[in-house]
Amino acid sequence: MTPKQYLIFILSGLCADVIKVAGTKSRAKGQGQFPITQNVTVVEGTSANMTCRVDYNDNTSLQWSNPAQQTLFFGDKKALRDHRIELVRASSQELTIRINDISLSDEGQYTCSLFTMPVKTTKAFLTVLGVPGRPEITGFTKPAMEGDIITLTCTTTGSKPAARIQWLRNDKEVQGTTHVNATGKSFTVRSTLQFKVDRWDDGVAYTCSVEHESLPNPYMTTEVLEVHYVPHLEIKHSLIIPQEGQYLKLECVSTGNPIPDLVLWSKDGGELPDIERMIVEGKELTITTLNKTDNGTYRCEASNHLGTSTAEYILFVYDPNALGQHGPDHALIGGVVAVVVFITLCLIIVLGRYLARHKGTYLTHEAKGAEDAPDADTAIINAEGNHMHAEEKKEYFI
Repeated sequence: MTPKQYLIFILSGLCADVIKVAGTKSRAKGQGQFPITQNVTVVEGTSANMTCRVDYNDNTSLQWSNPAQQTLFFGDKKALRDHRIELVRASSQELTIRINDISLSDEGQYTCSLFTMPVKTTKAFLTVLGVPGRPEITGFTKPAMEGDIITLTCTTTGSKPAARIQWLRNDKEVQGTTHVNATGKSFTVRSTLQFKVDRWDDGVAYTCSVEHESLPNPYMTTEVLEVHYVPHLEIKHSLIIPQEGQYLKLECVSTGNPIPDLVLWSKDGGELPDIERMIVEGKELTITTLNKTDNGTYRCEASNHLGTSTAEYILFVYDPNALGQHGPDHALIGGVVAVVVFITLCLIIVLGRYLARHKGTYLTHEAKGAEDAPDADTAIINAEGNHMHAEEKKEYFI
């Protein structure tokens, strides 16, 4: 064997050993690894793709099984007759299947198997979100009466996990009481709202809002409350100070449900005395050319099927000549101010006289004993001639 031939023989042997070692490592990698899967979450009624992969494979088959351990696909061969399940991709390194029209019963743990010796398996959990039904509100009575106790109930079914219910009163949240019941794999959620009806609830919109992971936007249902209540009346007048010869309009403003159609006007408990000058048009009473005979109490009355209400206005017609330029309010204010000033001046005079009188008495007493007394105390004692009075004066002097 020539040196050249010997060198070729050695190199051939080395290449064979390298190829043999590489093949052994490849088979070891393929036999030692586990399939790779991922958990999947989908919404009920949609589709779910389940994918299983391996990094190395020497044509070993992959298989998907459902939670009941029924084989779905073995490689590219479909094993279970379910028209909803289809093959997406099948190769030596990947097996992907799709489950269409997902239902809550499809939820569970799926298994991907790699058929080596021994068989390697990996689990993937399929989570199905149950879509809640649109909420329904019950408990509305139309119409409701003021003072009634009303209980509203909002219900949604089929959610998984349990949906969340929120109450809104004219877009402002109010608290209700929630109850959750399991129905198979889904949940029924109810929320109740109880309150006492008053007139301010008339026309208020109560909304039930349902939120859930499966919803891009909340489901909402709204009902408007109608409340019947006794009328409330108020009289509005066009003049602040009615004067003789002026034109006066009185309007009887009424609220109530149903709204009272007829308004009755009266004066001093009887009919209007002068229908020529006292004109009634619906809720308005117009008195033309006011005079002193119009003085009195005017009443409007309105009713619906729940009751009757009244409102009163006392009319006093002023003589424009007696009011003067500034009107009765200014004259009254001027009189009050004059009285206050007079009383203040009187108090100042009386106080001044009192202070002046006491000051003169003290000087006189002090002067009476000043000639023979060596000091002011002795002078006061000598002036009074009484020791008790002297002590009092000493205190006053000090």
